[in-house]
Amino acid sequence: MPLHVKLFLNRSIFTLGRLATMTPKMGNRVTGQNFSRRVSRFFDEPSSIVMNKPLRVRFLYYSDKHFIPLDRLPDIQSILELKMATEQPKLVCLGNPLLDLQADVTSEYLAKYDLKANDAILVDAASGDAKMAIFDEVITFKDVKFVAGGAAQNTARGAAYVLGKGQVGYFGSVGEDKFSAMLLEENDKAGVVSMYQVQKDIGTGKCAALITGHDRSLVTDLGAANHFKPEHLDKHWSVVESAKLFYIGGFHLTVSPEAIVKLGKHAKETGKPFVINLSAPFIPQFFKAALEQVLPYATIVIGNESEAASYAESFGLTCDKDDLESIAKHIVGDSKTKTVIFTHGLEPTVAVSAKATTSYAVKPLAKENIVDTNGAGDAFAGGFMAGLAQDKSLETCIDMGQWLASLSIQEIGPSYPASKVEYQA
Repeated sequence: MPLHVKLFLNRSIFTLGRLATMTPKMGNRVTGQNFSRRVSRFFDEPSSIVMNKPLRVRFLYYSDKHFIPLDRLPDIQSILELKMATEQPKLVCLGNPLLDLQADVTSEYLAKYDLKANDAILVDAASGDAKMAIFDEVITFKDVKFVAGGAAQNTARGAAYVLGKGQVGYFGSVGEDKFSAMLLEENDKAGVVSMYQVQKDIGTGKCAALITGHDRSLVTDLGAANHFKPEHLDKHWSVVESAKLFYIGGFHLTVSPEAIVKLGKHAKETGKPFVINLSAPFIPQFFKAALEQVLPYATIVIGNESEAASYAESFGLTCDKDDLESIAKHIVGDSKTKTVIFTHGLEPTVAVSAKATTSYAVKPLAKENIVDTNGAGDAFAGGFMAGLAQDKSLETCIDMGQWLASLSIQEIGPSYPASKVEYQA
């Protein structure tokens, strides 16, 4: 159901069309062209508004019974609350949102901050690290590309690429700043419903990908992404109840296992698919207890060969670290409903359940067509989840995952083609 907005301007009412993702931060008095230009940043269809004299913006209208003074809606969280109240995505994802800033830089720029050409580091705003200036600098670069990142958010965008606008919702935590504004805009473009919890005093998580040739130096500030609280799910439980299935990024185990368990219990009680991605080798290695806490709720677990090896080591398995079938069987345990899927680069994807073990060959892609493999696993999960949301067979879901991953690695960063490509079985 689209949420339409009307602004009460003196005694006139102007319908602005569907509400976008942010509140206009404007003063009470606005004038003609300036008004249209400023409102156009926040609403889909403001171009029909023509005003020739100053008017006083009095109220934001969002239902037959609610009239809210604009000066009571000064923040992103408030406007998100209005939008979330009307959206009912079938797929709900939970993860750690980061704004990815991708830009070409020189070796001199890397040297300025003592960065290596092919490396990844964490920085913290609270530490006063001089590298925090990189984020403000990079957004001014002419060739900068913004991507709504973080592994689960990459997956959400991938699923939305297949399912269409409004079918995928994403929970995570951001700050109230220009970086979250950019995230909101990118998610809106991708068709993802942003269900952010907004932190007033902590900046949005962001990752600067500083590219020199084929190398990329990643500088990440996790920021607000580390501060999601399960109470935010409680506030929007109707979204959870209306969802058809759930996807959890494993990185969120470092933030709020309680939120994952809350969603997992609901999924188990209602018989909804609950998919967990291991996400990185350090998750089973250093967050074993949290992983043990949430795995009982998972109907599907996704990982790659490195994460499988880490799981085997962390859980003391005696099988070879590359024995994906044996490792998957340990995760399945005595469950009759759990399926474990391990990808392995160009090697076959392995799916293991109590019923069977099946391998699915990866369709080859010409080497010259491969641009960037960053985010391929997230894209696989996105295609897989889209298929699952459409009630496709396991075989088709895996094929859709491999197909979307193939599309993604032909783009720069964890991205998808600008022109829509339809999946063909």
